[in-house]
Amino acid sequence: MILNSASTAATVTTPVHSLLVPFPVVCFTLALLTDIAFWQTGHIMWQNFSAWLLFAGIIAGVIAGVAGVLEFLFRRERRRQGAVWLHVIGYVLVLGLVFVNNLVHAADGWTAVVPYGLILSAATVLLTILFALLGRATLYRQSGVSGYE
Repeated sequence: MILNSASTAATVTTPVHSLLVPFPVVCFTLALLTDIAFWQTGHIMWQNFSAWLLFAGIIAGVIAGVAGVLEFLFRRERRRQGAVWLHVIGYVLVLGLVFVNNLVHAADGWTAVVPYGLILSAATVLLTILFALLGRATLYRQSGVSGYE
């Protein structure tokens, strides 16, 4: 099969920030799991793991956010999408929630995780799933794939 470089088909490019977003998502999900482990065992190691995972997730999330802002500014087709603003607000909301959660985890002892840290971690994971689905739907709608309209 020979590909014609003068094809009229639109080229769909994957946003760079969507390649970076899985890193904070994994960190936030693992932080919830380590919070549950701390709740069940009371071993301080799990609290430390949670705090470090939240911190790493914030750093990776900020890097992905900066990439998203740069794409938004320099790629005209990204600005045409109406759901982008909801996605941006959700992204900032999740990062803010994680920042507060990291402050809660900075305390010592049982109360650093149970109950508020655990609740914040669960809320973070649920909001992350919600806004990830929204971002995926936006990406598929832009690329013309049916089933997400």
